[in-house]
Amino acid sequence: MKRLLITGAAGGLGTALRSKLAPLAETLRLSDMTEITDLSENEESMACDLGDAAAVEALVKGCDGIVHFGGKSTEGPWSVINNANIQGVINLYEAARKNGKPRIVFASSNHATGFYPQDQVIDNTVYPRPDGFYGISKVFGEAVATAYHDKFGMETAIVRIGSCFPEPRNHRMLSTWMSYDDFAAMITRIFDVPKLGCPIIYGASANTATFWDNSNVAWLGWQPKDNGEDYRAKVDADTPKPAPDAPDVIWQGGMFCAEDIHEE
Repeated sequence: MKRLLITGAAGGLGTALRSKLAPLAETLRLSDMTEITDLSENEESMACDLGDAAAVEALVKGCDGIVHFGGKSTEGPWSVINNANIQGVINLYEAARKNGKPRIVFASSNHATGFYPQDQVIDNTVYPRPDGFYGISKVFGEAVATAYHDKFGMETAIVRIGSCFPEPRNHRMLSTWMSYDDFAAMITRIFDVPKLGCPIIYGASANTATFWDNSNVAWLGWQPKDNGEDYRAKVDADTPKPAPDAPDVIWQGGMFCAEDIHEE
């Protein structure tokens, strides 16, 4: 690609993955609410509020692919989620439609299906069961991606990200963890395949314990290599086991399924 846009580039995922995604394009266009100043030679920065349609259209112009990490990334007030994750997604897809229909990686979330129990393995055909405002916004984004594919032929990989960190932080993450290397390899395959369509992919490494079945997207050729099980002894030693009736033991969405709002 000539130019790959990464929204939310100053966030955790954007910061961790931008160097790993650099080989995909001659130029990485990095965007967040504020300017990014620590740029490498092949990077450029454009600050953008996703709720501003005109600014998003300018941001997308000239881009051959989009990795959409932008928006509110945790549970929170609806006013914030609405601007970034609802209006922002509409603005992004409209801008992409008007500017060459670049292929998109949409960072959805396991919280779109958070109210499935942990003892049930689900695939990408299940009906959404969001666990809060954040999960609801991701279901909305998935619907937008699907509609723009069916109506306009725009290709999107909907990635229901589990827990993408350097290593699992608690017992639930032994099942939901995805390493940075595995995510970068997935994104590479997404932009590599000749025909993508609009698949839903669960974003998790090759964890021994898992809630999710990706067999329907085996054609993508993505083969994660890391395994949360390698960290079980460390998690057991460092983290108290939750009570058997705790939300992060019962539900795939963990503490997002509690009645109060949690930041995670």
